[in-house]
Amino acid sequence: MILLRGLLAQLVVVAATFGFAGAAMAQDYERPSITFDQGVIEPMPIAVPTFIDEGGAGEYAAAISGVVTSDLEGTGFFRTIPEEAQISKITSFDGGIAFEDWKAINAQVLITGAVSMSGDRITVKFRAYDVFNGQVLEGAALQFAGTPDSWRRMAHKVSDVIYSKITGEGGYFDSRVVFVSEAGPKDKRLKRLAVMDYDGANVAYLTDSSTIVLAPRFSPQGDRILYTSYETGFPQITLLDVGSLARQTLDAQDGTMTFAPRFSPDGGSAVFSLERGGNSDIYLLSLSSGQLTQLTNAPSIETAPSFSPDGSQITFESDRTGVPQVYVMPASGGEGTRISGGEGRYSTPVWSPRGDYIAFTKQNAGRFHIGVMRADGTEERLLTASFLDEGPTWAPNGRVLMFTRETSGGEGQASLWSVDITGRNLKEIPTDGPASDPAWSPLLP
Repeated sequence: MILLRGLLAQLVVVAATFGFAGAAMAQDYERPSITFDQGVIEPMPIAVPTFIDEGGAGEYAAAISGVVTSDLEGTGFFRTIPEEAQISKITSFDGGIAFEDWKAINAQVLITGAVSMSGDRITVKFRAYDVFNGQVLEGAALQFAGTPDSWRRMAHKVSDVIYSKITGEGGYFDSRVVFVSEAGPKDKRLKRLAVMDYDGANVAYLTDSSTIVLAPRFSPQGDRILYTSYETGFPQITLLDVGSLARQTLDAQDGTMTFAPRFSPDGGSAVFSLERGGNSDIYLLSLSSGQLTQLTNAPSIETAPSFSPDGSQITFESDRTGVPQVYVMPASGGEGTRISGGEGRYSTPVWSPRGDYIAFTKQNAGRFHIGVMRADGTEERLLTASFLDEGPTWAPNGRVLMFTRETSGGEGQASLWSVDITGRNLKEIPTDGPASDPAWSPLLP
């Protein structure tokens, strides 16, 4: 079993800006940009020539530029121009750029890079040019250094910088996703926790398949995971250290079941559902003192709590009206205010890390949907529709969602999918076998 601590420790990033010969930054010009409120757009054409090998790093140079291309194309906002269509060839990182040749093939942004290797260290440097203006995009000339095993992280970091400079949004490529890896027949499915890069690479397993595990959630620092385990025969919340894989069952009380956990924004508490005597309410547990506070008190089922990013409010699911709906209450607890207003059943609400949207699962007219709404319930927008879509989780930048999609029938299988908040870029995430219950990490340190 691979320890996640090892994966994260492989990269000690050194970032530095650097200039380039013969190019002065323009004081005033309109840089290439894309915004999420544009709706359906034509992808921006960009060029990413294979990065230059500056010494013993040929394999890594090709692989890194390939990951950058995949990251940016995968957003749906960019279209990379194939190398066979490129007129100019980049043979030196510091050589001149024939901008007219790149304009001729309609490239709006040109990304050049170089990779070198010295001992057990790889250095990656890159520049992103605004082709029309013949200038480097401000802040898009950097370098990163790390061990050979961290080459994918360095590629993702390059992508994050370029994506941020063009969209104005935070990056999300250098992040991890914890999920439930599944195996075996549908009626006897074996489940274990696993983590991977956001794009399905670098899978590491955190538990074995000896017991059912559900609903993993990263801490805000990315160093711990809360999940529901059936190790005792009943659902109980477990806290896992992702470095050491040490586990601790939280608040195990006789005659109770605990499930649907999430961390508070500061990582110091866990909010979850506790079932006692057939009734489920939401509780808050201090992870340092063990103090347990009841936040709801109703005869209905209260579950799936999620904090607002500022920690002042909690959204949750309740069936107090007869069918599950989404509510918001103060973080100190209380009755809550219903915010979902459409037809159907609403569940699994989760607050965006930006605080502007709440994502949810909706079931209506025999179909399941992933949707988003404002925190007051306005501007509801359904992003997907299928036999079964459920359990959204937000990327660190609050602009992309990942969720579980399951196909119908006795042979139906669960898989992971992502979609942006416009609903225009729906795609499957590759996994080795069925997978469910994704939860995105923050950006890696």
